[in-house]
Amino acid sequence: MASSLTKDSPSTPGSEKTFFGHPRGLATLFMTEMWERFSFYGMKALLPLYLVAPGGMDMNAATATAIFSIYMAMVYLLALPGGWFADRLWGPRKTITIAALVIMLGHLTLALPGQAMFFLGLVFVAIGSGLLKANISTMVGHLYNGPDDPRRDGGFTVFYIGINLGAFFAPLAIGTVGEKVSWHLGFAIAAFGMGLGLIQFLLGGRNLSPQSSVVPKPVPRAELMSLVRKAMLWIIAAVVFYGVAVATDVYTLNWAIVPITVSGLLIPIWVLTKIKRDKSLNDTEQSKMTAYIWFFVAAAIFWMIYDQGASTVALFGKNSTDTSILGFDFPVSWFQSVNPVLIMAMAPVVAWIWLALNRRGQEPNSVVKFASGLFLVGISFFVFLIPLSMAGDGDKVGAYWIVAIYFIHTVGELCVSPVGLSVTTKMAPEKYASQMLGVWFLAVTAGDCTTGLLSIAGVDLNKSGVVAMEATMAIIAAVAVFMYRKKVKALMGDVH
Repeated sequence: MASSLTKDSPSTPGSEKTFFGHPRGLATLFMTEMWERFSFYGMKALLPLYLVAPGGMDMNAATATAIFSIYMAMVYLLALPGGWFADRLWGPRKTITIAALVIMLGHLTLALPGQAMFFLGLVFVAIGSGLLKANISTMVGHLYNGPDDPRRDGGFTVFYIGINLGAFFAPLAIGTVGEKVSWHLGFAIAAFGMGLGLIQFLLGGRNLSPQSSVVPKPVPRAELMSLVRKAMLWIIAAVVFYGVAVATDVYTLNWAIVPITVSGLLIPIWVLTKIKRDKSLNDTEQSKMTAYIWFFVAAAIFWMIYDQGASTVALFGKNSTDTSILGFDFPVSWFQSVNPVLIMAMAPVVAWIWLALNRRGQEPNSVVKFASGLFLVGISFFVFLIPLSMAGDGDKVGAYWIVAIYFIHTVGELCVSPVGLSVTTKMAPEKYASQMLGVWFLAVTAGDCTTGLLSIAGVDLNKSGVVAMEATMAIIAAVAVFMYRKKVKALMGDVH
């Protein structure tokens, strides 16, 4: 792969120069995504700690976990309408510009004191992240000459490095300032990071493909006006309903988070049912959708446990882990840098293993890889039981226990996430091809909303019995997927 930044490349859309052998626009999108992930993962590392801190929101662990889980669920749920806005209204490029501005506004709002400002900021960040998430990867694809461009896979690999670089540095910077100096200043730094990403996105816009400014399927004005009217009616109904609840002094936080959480579970079910019952799909597409539901349910269980690494496990790290190394007491938020650095280190190794096994004709199929990831995330929570029992008398456990849990999470993620994205694109019915990545993200929504409901119900997710139950559920699901692998593989047809 060429490393020159100035080599001529006439076939590159929108540019005559390359970025390490790739279209110059990849540098723009790389930096945009890196800074967006910097702001997102910095806030993600800070959020659960801020929610329970006496100098923050001073909530109990159950409420903090519920709010964190619902926030994460909404980020992935809103990726679905985010794709719609790009496809029907603004085009990917304009959608990302608006998304970055909304994310900045959200972080700046979080930097202001007060509970109302906090929740308003969360809403803005979730909306902006949903708008951006589904579209920036699409713009990376636009840089290349179709799916057969030999540089395409390498380009996405470079792009993926940008994601993890941002995720790695964010807790070290934002987490340190938030925990050691000021929570609100930490959120402000997240806004600054997104601002840097937006500036270079606008300045580097000339290197992007013109296709990214095109609205693929413009929504007719009459349809748009109808949607606006319906949206306004729902907004007015919500304002009236909650206004009455507040005026009559019966409103509590659960009045907001319970409906959102339940919706986060029902919407994925509704979307999958709608696609599965579509009579215009042929028999092959119907068969593949049946197989896909197996992957979806398994993924929801996986993400339910995986995302607790930033909430349940992180809060345990805050309360029960010795964070001193050679006399230096590092911030708890630094634990969130473990996963991205492991991803960068291990992803090439795992890819090499799959290729080596493939050359010998022994590479496991997608179903087995998925079952393996689910099994590993279950094992991670069985490992979690050990430090939980050791800290039962108020003792502090070594930081290496948290690192070990995240290590297992990472290996499981490398079995599930790339495979899930791949089978989603390969098994998508032609009619729903542009929507299926949004459907895949709904598995994260379903998993996080399950965690949210458990927390709302008062379940202490740091109790050994609950952790053991979740771990057992993941193991049973993994075994079930593995046992039915031949049936699922048959339903997948020609997809491997």
